[in-house]
Amino acid sequence: MMVLNRRQAYIVFIGLYCLFTQVVISQDQKIADSLIKIYEENRLVGIEKLELLRDLSFNQRNDIDASLKFAEELIELSMRQGNNTFLYSGYLRKGGAHILLGNVEKALEAYIQSAEAAVQADYLEGQGTANMSIADVYVVMGNTKNAETYYNKAIAILRTSNDSIALAAALLNAGDAYFNFENFDKALEYFQESGIIYEKRDYQVGKAYNKGNLGMVFAKQGKDELAEANINEAITILEELQDYYPIAVYLTYMSDIYVSKGEWKTAIDYAKRSLTLAEQYGLKEQISDANLKLSELYEEIGDQVASFKYYKDYITYRDSVVNLENVQKAAALRNNFEISQKEIEVDLAEQREKNQRNIAIGTGIVLFLIGILAIGLFRRNTFIRKTKQIIEEERDRSDNLLLNILPEETAAELKANGAVKAKKYDAVTVLFTDFKGFTSYSEKLSPEALVETISFYFSKFDAIIEKYGLEKIKTIGDAYMCAGGLHDNTKDHAHRMVTAAFEIASCVEEAKKDKDAKDLTFDIRIGINTGPVVAGVVGTKKFAYDIWGDAVNVASRMESMSQPGKINISENTYVLIKEEADCEYRGEIQVKNRGMMKMYFVNDIKDLTSKIY
Repeated sequence: MMVLNRRQAYIVFIGLYCLFTQVVISQDQKIADSLIKIYEENRLVGIEKLELLRDLSFNQRNDIDASLKFAEELIELSMRQGNNTFLYSGYLRKGGAHILLGNVEKALEAYIQSAEAAVQADYLEGQGTANMSIADVYVVMGNTKNAETYYNKAIAILRTSNDSIALAAALLNAGDAYFNFENFDKALEYFQESGIIYEKRDYQVGKAYNKGNLGMVFAKQGKDELAEANINEAITILEELQDYYPIAVYLTYMSDIYVSKGEWKTAIDYAKRSLTLAEQYGLKEQISDANLKLSELYEEIGDQVASFKYYKDYITYRDSVVNLENVQKAAALRNNFEISQKEIEVDLAEQREKNQRNIAIGTGIVLFLIGILAIGLFRRNTFIRKTKQIIEEERDRSDNLLLNILPEETAAELKANGAVKAKKYDAVTVLFTDFKGFTSYSEKLSPEALVETISFYFSKFDAIIEKYGLEKIKTIGDAYMCAGGLHDNTKDHAHRMVTAAFEIASCVEEAKKDKDAKDLTFDIRIGINTGPVVAGVVGTKKFAYDIWGDAVNVASRMESMSQPGKINISENTYVLIKEEADCEYRGEIQVKNRGMMKMYFVNDIKDLTSKIY
């Protein structure tokens, strides 16, 4: 059984809501505004009031809550007047509104009631549309067999009617189902037939969806030019009609197309347009999908902070619309509908036959339903297990993103409390490095070569810092800053920092021996100081972990007063490592804004390889 993502599933439903529920008028906000004025006058009664509510619910495409409100009122009034035809319309519009709001189980319930009302009204076109709606729900459940059965039933009914637009809609939705189940040849067959009908009737909304769906098929087949042309044509029509939900979906597909071309900026722009539209009109499913798409795009280009921000928003909206109780309720409603259909068949058989054969039929039906129930329970349990696994994987992914930005202890505090308190540390060893002459040299490099050069060195520095249990703080241009003693109880952070500094210097010297990289090598200056600092997280969006204090400023001065290839340390650090290091006293040296300060070059230090961090 194929499990569909929400973007695939809901493109089916948006076509139902905008195309099939009312084919004699087209959605227009001006029409909606004029209808509201008539509604507020409260002069209409009887059939005219029912027609007004039906049209109001249909035309409120940019206010789904209002559409749902008018659908509920239409249902209530239709029941009071005993009009099953309008009752069918009310439930169908109610289902369409719930689909747009992401309430799948409520939509299914409304579609079932719509089908029952259409049968009571002996309304052929309504029966076809309602069966098509039920098939759409089966698509979301991933039940290929039942979806195909109900689509075929809907199409067979509508072929006998005079409603070609409703038939085209059924063909379009069936094509969507085959598209989602990756039967692209069958999908194209249905899209072509529905497209002919829409062109013949010059039905703009239908043409838009048909073009958009063709574009999605071409995108899946790797035919990017055809995909882009069809989707852009669909978006143009839908923008004129102010029909924004499908535009948001198609914009995400356009983003995928540009990803395949390697044009990341354009791909991100399309995904952001999709998110903006979805947020403007409260489309929860597409808000979730657009946030996930942006998280993936930013992760691909290496912007972990932006990726994490959009991923958090994706999780928020995903959890607001997807939960196990909803899926279980939808499955229960499906079984109830199947049971009611079989009970009707039994009643008809009893009326026709009125003999003992009904006992055997009833027994067979019960056994059949028990089998369906057992299969449903098995699938539900399987779904729950898979869902738990997905949740765990997504939680791990979120944690890894956070740990790329913050220290482990700080990340845990942020997740637990939603904020991080600043902390003071009495003794922390701070290291700064800088490449001699890098600024003037970088002016001659292309942006790509500049980033590649910096990344080459800093990636190696990161590995060394991690090896000795130290904490990278940040990089500023060609300067690299790290600290030791922030999140551990050991007292040898100065020793570890100096040892790491030797490896960093050695790494830079080794790079000079690479003939292929000889034009990208530099001399490095290193400065180290030990003292008290304050550490914390700054910012609310692109937040960063940082440290402050006089010890940081002195460490920076140690680096600027160092020499190429040398490790220059302060008096504070010297006191901590002098018993284990070979240090060369440089004397007291004048330091800007600091006066005279004692400094030492470290020539050697005892090995720490026996200790693991």
